[in-house]
Formats: sequence, structure tokens, C-alpha cells
Amino acid sequence: MRWSIDARTPLRLLDAAQLPPGATVLAEDGAPLPPGLATVERFAPPPPGGHPIGCGCCAPRGQAAVALDRLFLGRVRGSIPWFDEVIAVAHTEAGKATILAALEDSVVGSRFRFREE
Repeated sequence: MRWSIDARTPLRLLDAAQLPPGATVLAEDGAPLPPGLATVERFAPPPPGGHPIGCGCCAPRGQAAVALDRLFLGRVRGSIPWFDEVIAVAHTEAGKATILAALEDSVVGSRFRFREE
């Protein structure tokens, strides 16, 4: 029998209205969020046009990747409440693309995995 264990933290992409109380959230700047969330890290998608997300000449890593790093390190250091998943909230297509691109980052991809509903 072959075993497969994926210990990476799941990341789901949901609407703000679907957020459960006490969730740990990665949210695009400007996305409305309900009260009662455990931890919120915000990010700004890159401006429209210009270079692709995370291009080597502008920024080595996207803002969503850096925000996910802050969540991971906060959990490890005990500076934020422990979480078993992260819920990402985007209110624009650019924000959604930024979140999905962050999961392609080698460091983020080793810590988090996309979980579809």
C-alpha cells in the first residue's frame, strides 16, 4: 500500500461572507471582512499592466507570498494563534491571481497547499 501525507497547511479561497468565526485570513487590501477573525494578514496586488507578479526586476516575491510568510512565522514563533488552515479572500481578479501565484513561490509552496471546496 502506498501512503501519501501532505503536511502543508491548506489554503482555501472563499468569499468574505463564507468566513467562519475565528478563521486565519489572508485578505486583499480593501476586501470587507466580518469581525471575530483570529488573525488577518493583508496584501496588495500589483498595479495593472507592467511586469508579471514576482518578476525579478521589480520584486523578488509577491505581497501575498510575503503575507503568507508572516502568517507561517507568526504561528511558529507563537506570536499569533495556532491555525490549521488559511482562508484567502480576494475582491478582484488581480487579487485572486496574486494569491494563486503566491502558491507557486517555492517557499510558500513548501508550507501551504491549495484546497478546493
